[in-house]
Amino acid sequence: MVRKELPANFIDVQEVMGSICDKWSLLILHQLSHGTKRRGELRRGIRGISDKMLTQTLRKLERDRLVRRTVYPVVPPRVDYALTRIGASLTNPLHALYRWTEAHLKQIRRARRTAQPSTPGVETTPPM
Repeated sequence: MVRKELPANFIDVQEVMGSICDKWSLLILHQLSHGTKRRGELRRGIRGISDKMLTQTLRKLERDRLVRRTVYPVVPPRVDYALTRIGASLTNPLHALYRWTEAHLKQIRRARRTAQPSTPGVETTPPM
């Protein structure tokens, strides 16, 4: 059997989607879709995120130019985070995903409660 090479752009798309669609990136992007926030506001708005993960994820989003970090020359230092134009272009798809989650939350919770314990490494889908 001959393995087919994936096109380079497919691999690039996969890498970028993996970066944007991780747990913390989605939550940070969602928070920033409601406006500019300071680091503490982001931390309070995202339950369970550690300082380290918040910092790493903000740096990654800033590197990809999805988030803009603005440092003000005041004492004490003030730093704001906001979506860039390309980051803001994610707002509609992100809100659609959020609305879908809200609409299906009860069904998903019910499915999780009724799911049978499975063998490690084997996924099972209970009937709906």
